[in-house]
Amino acid sequence: METSTGTARLTAASGADPGARGRLAGTLVMLCGGMSNQLGASTAALAFPVIGPAGVVAVRQWVAGLVLMSLGRPRLRSLTWPQWWPVLSMAVVFATMNLTLYLAVDRIGLGLAVTLEFLGPLAVALAASRRWVDLGCALAAGGAVAVLMRPQPSSDHLGMALALVAAACWAGYILLNRTVGRRVAGIEGSAAAAGVSALLFVPVGAWVLAHHPPTPAALACAAAAGVLSSTVPFLGDLFALRRVPARFFGLFMSVHPVMAALAGLVVLGQELDGPDWAAIGAVVAANAVSALTAGRARRPLPRRGRPAGAGRPRRSGRDGSRNHSPG
Repeated sequence: METSTGTARLTAASGADPGARGRLAGTLVMLCGGMSNQLGASTAALAFPVIGPAGVVAVRQWVAGLVLMSLGRPRLRSLTWPQWWPVLSMAVVFATMNLTLYLAVDRIGLGLAVTLEFLGPLAVALAASRRWVDLGCALAAGGAVAVLMRPQPSSDHLGMALALVAAACWAGYILLNRTVGRRVAGIEGSAAAAGVSALLFVPVGAWVLAHHPPTPAALACAAAAGVLSSTVPFLGDLFALRRVPARFFGLFMSVHPVMAALAGLVVLGQELDGPDWAAIGAVVAANAVSALTAGRARRPLPRRGRPAGAGRPRRSGRDGSRNHSPG
């Protein structure tokens, strides 16, 4: 879930048209990646009774950090402080995001936790907009949150608060990822952040595993979460973003709360009532409408006496493409 922003900035500038077959392949990969992400989260929850959410997150971060460091191979000694501080900040936010999400999943279930967490990237997308349609999307999402957090005998307000903290962390992760993308080449910044995040969980994981001896099955579930929820989506996004339009990728991301709710139902037996399903659908619809209409905004007309596109040329980025807002 959290890897999509990092991979998006690598491939969004590609203008090549891969054709219908390539788009179909990209769509299938996105579908598999989304299912893998939520299957990993539900598999991780199976280990909660043995080592708790903190223990599961520690093992997941270790596995994800090892894999992403191997893929990105960041040159840590060459990083300067202006490059290091956003990497370190992103590592802290990354660790906090996963810990608070898994704590929320343990208390309120996978579907509701992921839906509330999804408000983070939705808020980032809507906050920068001045369109009436996005205001409507924000109001719809706000109404959905009110439904999800309505008082009930079984309401767990601490779990909901933890999910909202995870949402805020995801929003911060997106913004920091943009900064890292401008200052560190390729995926080295994301890989370095994953490695630092793994180190942050060494004392936490050591304490938890010492006081709650893990079983082989619990360790396997936690390690599987690191592969299914981090490595597979990361590689899938790299493949898909070269083959499908960025707007369609954003639209597809909106179905993750539904996938999470279905994974929670099938794997964990977590049932939702009608209003909860309607609220999840409203959040999905808000993001889908915003993503579909984002590319249709009217472009400003060129100034008189100057041909379209004239003016001072922008400096090209490292990859030769025009500079743009990553993500």
